[in-house]
Amino acid sequence: MWKDWIRPFLRPLPQWSTVAVAPPQQMVTATLRWDGKSADVTADHTVASLKPLVIATSIDAGQGPVIEYCDSATGRLLGVLRLAQKASVITETTSLTLYDVAAGEHRCLAWPRRPWNTWLQNRLMQKNQSAPHAGLEPAAVQQLMIAYLCPRPVILVSVDAPGHQNIFPMDLIGPLQRSGLFSLALRSTNVSMPVMREMRRVVLSSIPATMKAVVYKLSAHHKQPLMDWNALPFPARLSREFGIPAVAAALRVQELDIVHSQEIGSHMFFLGRVISDEHLADGTQLHHTAGFHQAYRRRLDMPLAEV
Repeated sequence: MWKDWIRPFLRPLPQWSTVAVAPPQQMVTATLRWDGKSADVTADHTVASLKPLVIATSIDAGQGPVIEYCDSATGRLLGVLRLAQKASVITETTSLTLYDVAAGEHRCLAWPRRPWNTWLQNRLMQKNQSAPHAGLEPAAVQQLMIAYLCPRPVILVSVDAPGHQNIFPMDLIGPLQRSGLFSLALRSTNVSMPVMREMRRVVLSSIPATMKAVVYKLSAHHKQPLMDWNALPFPARLSREFGIPAVAAALRVQELDIVHSQEIGSHMFFLGRVISDEHLADGTQLHHTAGFHQAYRRRLDMPLAEV
């Protein structure tokens, strides 16, 4: 009996939970605070790079703001990211601000389990160099998990050009609401990155949670292009304006005209304007969130549905 009780404390929580959430997620709010001011950035901040960990937002909040993540239902503070202004991104019509993540902390677990779990996770990351975020410092991964307190949707990105077609999953995406732009942070090593910069158009398919297995298999296309659209493991449909294949079973299909791209650390940061937006079905979308966020919700008997 006592072994069953102590076992969870000897193993780290999973870093990530794959969950089904009806978009747009509203269970966690993100508030940017600086110099006595504040702004809701739940739909206006995104990850622009993993190494270094960089956050982009439409708001210039000065040199050292913080982002607070709160449970919408209880008002409880779940985590904080402390930022340091890095640079500006200037487009033809607007500007964005980039921030390095200087520090972060979460409150999803009580003391002493919180620091103990962090130590266990960091030790496991140092041992397992084949993990999804291998190459990042454990502290940066912990900060990234705090950014994922707002569950991040998973989409499939379709690229189509003469001699090159591809489709692959992403979750470093999101609207930058006040600017009217939509961002994608893609590893610079992705095989389709140069084509996206040249063609300046992509199609985004919002994926039902039930398609998790097939979506994850398409991760291989970050390194190798799709040989034939007919080889897809699901039916496709052509997007409305671009005529690029999208997922027929998608909840939503958006066409993006890329207006800006620049290299930021380990990633190419794309900014686009939505040319068309088709809402095709209601349902829960595939999302990622932090494992300690799911643990917090389990403790309150309101866990997210895992897939």
